[in-house]
Amino acid sequence: MDSIKRYLQFVKPYKFKIIATIIIGLIKFSIPLMIPMLMKYIIDDVINGTNLTTSEKTHQLLLIMAGVFFIFIILRPPIEYYRQYYAQWISSVVLFDLRNKLFEHTQKLSLKYFANNKSGEIINRVINDVEQTRSFILTGLMNLWLDTATIIFAIVLMLTLNVKLTLISILFLPLYAFSVKYFYSKLRHLTRVRSKSLGEMQGFLGERISGVQVVRSFALEQHEQNQFSKTNGKFLEKSLSHTSWNAYTFSVVNTITDLSPLIVIGFAGYEVIQGNLTVGTMIAFIGYMDRLYNPLRRLVNSSTTLTQAFASMDRVFEFLDEKYDLTDNENAIDIKKIDGSIKFDNVCFKYSEEQSDVLKNISFEIKHGEKIALVGMSGGGKSSIVGLIPRFYDITSGSILIDDINVKDYKMRSLRKQIGIVLQDSVLFSDTVRDNILFGDHTATDEQVIEAAKAANAHDFITQLPQGYDTPVGERGVKLSGGQKQRIALARVFLKNPAIIILDEATSSLDLESEMLVQEALQKLAVGRTTITVAHRLSTITDVDRIFVIENGKVTEVGNHQELMAKEGSYYNLFQIQQI
Repeated sequence: MDSIKRYLQFVKPYKFKIIATIIIGLIKFSIPLMIPMLMKYIIDDVINGTNLTTSEKTHQLLLIMAGVFFIFIILRPPIEYYRQYYAQWISSVVLFDLRNKLFEHTQKLSLKYFANNKSGEIINRVINDVEQTRSFILTGLMNLWLDTATIIFAIVLMLTLNVKLTLISILFLPLYAFSVKYFYSKLRHLTRVRSKSLGEMQGFLGERISGVQVVRSFALEQHEQNQFSKTNGKFLEKSLSHTSWNAYTFSVVNTITDLSPLIVIGFAGYEVIQGNLTVGTMIAFIGYMDRLYNPLRRLVNSSTTLTQAFASMDRVFEFLDEKYDLTDNENAIDIKKIDGSIKFDNVCFKYSEEQSDVLKNISFEIKHGEKIALVGMSGGGKSSIVGLIPRFYDITSGSILIDDINVKDYKMRSLRKQIGIVLQDSVLFSDTVRDNILFGDHTATDEQVIEAAKAANAHDFITQLPQGYDTPVGERGVKLSGGQKQRIALARVFLKNPAIIILDEATSSLDLESEMLVQEALQKLAVGRTTITVAHRLSTITDVDRIFVIENGKVTEVGNHQELMAKEGSYYNLFQIQQI
């Protein structure tokens, strides 16, 4: 019930449109309720009317049919159109609002959450589960009320025809209500289990599609097929359990809804034979039985779709309830410009409570405009250090200061706007070259985009692309070379114009020509900015102001290239190995 209440908050802004749609629906559903009464009148008063001549009967029949055709051909179609249109419109805009809310939520979740959850599972929540909730609006908020109203109207009209037959016809309604409640409580649980299994399969599929090159390179197609078959088989097992219980539900509930009409037909036939009931009344009553039990059967179908909707709602709000690991302090500063001095003071950090510290009491200072490098063996903590500066994670203890202010006292967005990051594998989105560069500053003009591209040594190759700056780059920039991707990534940092630059293995995977172009752009980018370079290739950082050697989560050596070489310590050994 909590999920329904929360979902209704998204529906609330459109409540007047929903009420209008229900009113239109009531008009639409009330029109067919005339037909059984009309049949009774035609049979008892027109066809079997003893006081009318044949021509009078024909005249009355034609008048009745003309009125009926006018209602069904002229009046009913626009009523049906607007009911369908507004119902679909409302459901679509509610889903639009909900997906926007979920996407906003994903933007606030920490990198730790994405490291522990598959992207396919998250996408399933935002796309598939949200879509499944549409039936709650169409069925639960509209058709359910309309079907309930139809049942009530039908019972009222049946009571005007024959009270005894009406009581017999509703004899099984309590049993029907009990059956629906009994069966659908378990069906909701089975639906949630099935949805979870579907999310797991989509997560597996998303990973394998993104890593298809690795699978091909190791010739593991058959192994991955077997793994997918296991995941798919698990989903099949959950689906069949859901299907079996659903079929069992339908067989029991539909049997109940079929018994009443049969009993009524038999009793009504007996009453006609005994002369206690007219043929027209019997036919009208049987017509209303159809109007009574068709909505009940639809309610069975509705219960199935609503069960899926409720299970999906639970999963959607379960995702929305994921806590933010990182939040702004109440009085956080919205900084517009920083100088770029950085200070780590006894910083300890670990990725989770179960793990040991990745960084252990690290302390150092970086001056404004200084160029420093972090080096050391893999796993030493270099990437962890640079991930803490833009506050992608929060430290366990100690403090990190930028311009002598704790990073926790800045608004995260304003802090990150002052920091430019270039990774080893820079991610480009499947937009145009121009759109990817504009990630640096969406308000930039075309001239500024071109200037940024020139500064990054990217303008020349961009102009040679089929559509120049309007060329789509493909998913993750698949249509470009590694060097071209890095230069576009650099162009958006130039456009961002940050005070602090972080280069995490920015050139390690490039060929010599691309590396030369990127290094030249990096030198221009670093002018007047605090620059932190994470490097394995030590030959690329020999000219920086200071080098920090990071080993086992600690700073073990600090100095420029010449000073560290003279010490003949860890840096010296690493450099000698690379020279060999």
